[in-house]
Amino acid sequence: MGSLGYGIDPAVVQGIAQEVAEVVAKGIQVAIVVGGGNIFRGVKAASAGMDRATADYVGMIATVMNAITLQDALEQIGVPTRVQTAIAMQEVAEPYIRRKAIRHLELNRVVIFGAGSGNPFFTTDTTAALRAAEIDAEGIFKATKVDGIYDCDPHLNPEARRYKTLTYGHVLTQDLRVMDSTAIALCKENNIPIIVFDLTVQGNIARAVSGDPVGTFVGGLCEVS
Repeated sequence: MGSLGYGIDPAVVQGIAQEVAEVVAKGIQVAIVVGGGNIFRGVKAASAGMDRATADYVGMIATVMNAITLQDALEQIGVPTRVQTAIAMQEVAEPYIRRKAIRHLELNRVVIFGAGSGNPFFTTDTTAALRAAEIDAEGIFKATKVDGIYDCDPHLNPEARRYKTLTYGHVLTQDLRVMDSTAIALCKENNIPIIVFDLTVQGNIARAVSGDPVGTFVGGLCEVS
């Protein structure tokens, strides 16, 4: 969305695509789960009176719009990309098939997962954890607008401290809400580390994937900065 109030900012999409391309050029396999909040938020619509399941399905369709947009941006710069959706949309994307997704990754194609998990009441965070477990990913990189996880809201408390590392248990017991509890529990069960970092800083995708100290690492001991 960038600085727009709604929709898709082409400059932002192109910037993300360029950063992903830099990671792929290093021989790293990349799968992406996209949200749809720039277009439609199911939870917000449900709180305004819309049926929750219906609202979630509309939100899933919004994620497919983002997925196709990102695919186009990546392929414009020469990065082979496939979109797989949890809701069948055969004219514009492949259905999600685990073995096919893994094969695309082995062929150095970026795979973008759209339509969430295909089920209402589940977030794209949970989808990311689920897909990561299914494709045996080495880690999840949660791209946000903040530079990690804090012990309280840094926008409300200037004394808020950012964690360098956290255990899964601490995130759950302290209700830090960087991802929903289902996603955190799934990552804990499958020993998938989570790196939370600021997407708005140019170059942070490559830094995070390369193991540079950006953001917060979930899966280790608790340490604050």
